[in-house]
Amino acid sequence: MTPEHANTHERAIRDQFSRQAAGFAVAPELHADGIVALVVEAAKPQAVDRAIDLACGPGTVACALAQRVQHVVGLDRGLARRQNVNNVEWRAGDVYQTPYAGGSFNIVTCRFAFHHFEKPALAFAEMVRLVATGGRVVLCDGLASEEPDKAEAFNAMERRRDPSTVEFRTLPYLRGLFEAAGLGDPQVQRFDVSYLASDLVARSFPVDNDRAGLLAMIEATVAGDKMDVGAHWTPEGVRFAFRSAVLSAVKPD
Repeated sequence: MTPEHANTHERAIRDQFSRQAAGFAVAPELHADGIVALVVEAAKPQAVDRAIDLACGPGTVACALAQRVQHVVGLDRGLARRQNVNNVEWRAGDVYQTPYAGGSFNIVTCRFAFHHFEKPALAFAEMVRLVATGGRVVLCDGLASEEPDKAEAFNAMERRRDPSTVEFRTLPYLRGLFEAAGLGDPQVQRFDVSYLASDLVARSFPVDNDRAGLLAMIEATVAGDKMDVGAHWTPEGVRFAFRSAVLSAVKPD
């Protein structure tokens, strides 16, 4: 990856974050208590714990963890939304190289961000570095189909919908990150995040702002469920789901 390419991707992320931030922060599909709780419960927080949420976005997970632990850091490229929580520290930073010593946290989380990472293995290695022995690493993200053609169709749609998307990976790929890092086979909880396509498209900033083209692209995949997202027609229009999972493991001695 050339420096020019890296800078282009960074600009795309910043552009999409600045345009989507307000809508993303209140999207009930992603920030409902039940969805956030999947990450928090996987972290098994204790009152004495220190936690860090990487690529924290609007800070939803960081604030939820703050209710259960001693201190939380919410770290992102840009500034996270400030919330009135006394034990949360908001920091701008790079997920590949954070400013903290190894083993600084009992809990390290990252939610719905890995599909934006060009170097997911490096980001995961940083998560593992940050967590103390006996601490928990929790990764949550959407999943691509294990059928290559359907995975490519889904990723093509997502790159058009959100140009900062690099690639949604498969569940075996994400499991492999844990195994390669010496964390063993992670615990996995799968879930779906359902959308009415027209609503999602209306809140998105696709390539060339072509929302009509994006919606047509999604609708064209219904027959044969070409993206493996359970796409189907309803009286309101096409509904489909982002297949997702929370993976978690303890860092061994």
